[in-house]
Amino acid sequence: MSKVRVSTFSWVPQQIQGLVRDLRVRWALEEAGLEYEELLLDLARREHGAPAYRKLQPFGQVPAYMEEGLTLFETGAIVLRIAERCEALLPAADPGRARAQAWMFAALNSVEPFLFGLFEAEVFCAGQSWVAERRPVLMELATRRLDDLTGVLDGREYLEERFTAGDLLMATVLRMPQGLPIMAGYPMLGAYLERCQARPAYQRALAAQLACYARHAPPAA
Repeated sequence: MSKVRVSTFSWVPQQIQGLVRDLRVRWALEEAGLEYEELLLDLARREHGAPAYRKLQPFGQVPAYMEEGLTLFETGAIVLRIAERCEALLPAADPGRARAQAWMFAALNSVEPFLFGLFEAEVFCAGQSWVAERRPVLMELATRRLDDLTGVLDGREYLEERFTAGDLLMATVLRMPQGLPIMAGYPMLGAYLERCQARPAYQRALAAQLACYARHAPPAA
């Protein structure tokens, strides 16, 4: 496999450090033992909206993924690309392989929209007038999905028989509400998240992302 480049913001505000989605790709690459380079984008200068970058990522988001002859966007597609070459992330044969792929889609489609909706309201939009009115609905939707996940993980360490790319994506989804009060009612999910985050590959990925932000932090006011 040729050398990989992954786009990332050079710095983001403290409240979202460790949550930007290039972390998913960094983690997958670390699990696969693949080296990569960073393509740095200045968030303040909106370099992610430049026409040249939108040729790599049509929606102006991070990450974009580049290897020789291929450019990808969307973290699910990127992680799948990496996982297909890494048995630590995808079992070699069905049914384990297919089940792991199903959990990848579930994390991004069945769980993330509801948890992100709550996170967005409580963190990005805190104090806005609409949040108080909308909060009960957002809480109900998030609670429903967290209850579903608790049922799946009851008596299990991971979503399937072992850690897979499905757990990688699910863990990054659960990181969003990690600091919100709702998670206090889900100790089983908290323990699951801790198991996933204890993996050395995750620790390396997070350290790399945070080190990037530290290197490019704006001067203190």
